[in-house]
Amino acid sequence: MEPEALEICPYNPHHRIPLSRFQYHLASCRRKNPKKAKKMASCKYNACHVVPIKKLEEHEAACVNRSTVEEEDSLSPLKVNLPNAGQKGNRDVSPSFIPQKLVCESDTRESETDHHTPSLTAPLEIIRPGE
Repeated sequence: MEPEALEICPYNPHHRIPLSRFQYHLASCRRKNPKKAKKMASCKYNACHVVPIKKLEEHEAACVNRSTVEEEDSLSPLKVNLPNAGQKGNRDVSPSFIPQKLVCESDTRESETDHHTPSLTAPLEIIRPGE
């Protein structure tokens, strides 16, 4: 078995962390070094790339993960169109979110055997010990 690659911590160059633990270490070390953390920024292409704020633009221009993210964006751009709220005076108000019932395969099997579905708006009965 090959030894795991080690990454150097941007907050403390003496820290050498296995790649599988690097994200956790970054979060921990960021909290422990608040002064240094204020001078650092995360790359928008890979959050594990933490560089000095002054070098962030240069890093992002040459980041190895940049091409991957841009290819994904060009293949399936995320476009969201919200329906109009329909109110004349409130054009800035977005429509209310209406949650939909999610149905799992196991739920459908249970509902076939159980014909009583509890109401979400009905008050719950509290049963206390000894009653």
